[in-house]
Amino acid sequence: MSDTLSEVENQTAAKAVPEAEASDEQQQENVQEEKTASSDEIDITVDIESLQKQLRAAEAEIEQQKDQMLRQQAELENVRKRLRRDVEDAHKFALKNMAIELLPILDSMELEQKSAQENQETNVETLREGSALIMKMFSNCFEKFHIEAIEPLEEKFDPELHEAIAMVPVPDAEPNTIVQVQQKGYQLNQRLLRPAMVIVAAKS
Repeated sequence: MSDTLSEVENQTAAKAVPEAEASDEQQQENVQEEKTASSDEIDITVDIESLQKQLRAAEAEIEQQKDQMLRQQAELENVRKRLRRDVEDAHKFALKNMAIELLPILDSMELEQKSAQENQETNVETLREGSALIMKMFSNCFEKFHIEAIEPLEEKFDPELHEAIAMVPVPDAEPNTIVQVQQKGYQLNQRLLRPAMVIVAAKS
């Protein structure tokens, strides 16, 4: 009986040892899991803080870029206004310099006319000299502003520069040659202002 009891106790003890060992292993696993879970929570917290920091940095950069863009837009608008004003002034005062050059010519014409009216003894030669002086002033003014006369006598007719008002047979002239200039044409910086009015030799 005593031996049987002892054997049962031994068997119970033998069973208890693995169970205790199993229990210890389970506890260790549980502790390890808790450590892992805690580590994961720390990692997640760190990641969130890092992302929040990056987000704040990105938002700050966006604000900076937005502010810079607004300043550039304001500067561009100011440039546009300034250019618009300059263009308007250019249109308004494009002829200012030329007008200044023409004023003395007008003054001379008025003085000559007044002199002719007041002095009945003004001779043709004096008037001719006055007219020649005024023509010279006009010519100088035109030259200064790159206005060139078109006088195409004996040149080939060019529809880009000339306007034919008549065609006449001229025995000694080549066909389509300008034989008479009725009115000069003018160009401004090589751009046509007015075509020359011409008479052209017709084919005989």
